[in-house]
Amino acid sequence: MPDPVCRVDITDGATDLLRRLIAQHGPVMFHQSGGCCDGSAPMCYPRGEFRVGASDVLLGCLDADTPFWMSADQYEYWRHTHLTVDVVRGRGSGFSLEAPEGVRFLTRSRLLADDELAVLDQNPPRTGADPP
Repeated sequence: MPDPVCRVDITDGATDLLRRLIAQHGPVMFHQSGGCCDGSAPMCYPRGEFRVGASDVLLGCLDADTPFWMSADQYEYWRHTHLTVDVVRGRGSGFSLEAPEGVRFLTRSRLLADDELAVLDQNPPRTGADPP
């Protein structure tokens, strides 16, 4: 059976780091704002320490039921892409939980195929304004 169509995924290396961060900090979440600081790097926060806005878009949940949110403005630019969370050496933003580890999360993207986009358009993502 083929994998279900999704908007966001995570590499094995990023999953390993994510699990270590969860063991250390408890449940976490990702948010990608597209702002001035590391706009291509999703920020990883302890869940509940970052307030999701009403217009933020939930792209999906990664390993350990970790939500991946994106600002609405960023989503409008990237709605035709599939994102993969990866990890690379180097320091990213000091706000993200992985910063002290000497690595940083980043997102890699590819265009969604027409058939993938058709499936996803039938089930639009929920926003921060929607009930959980």
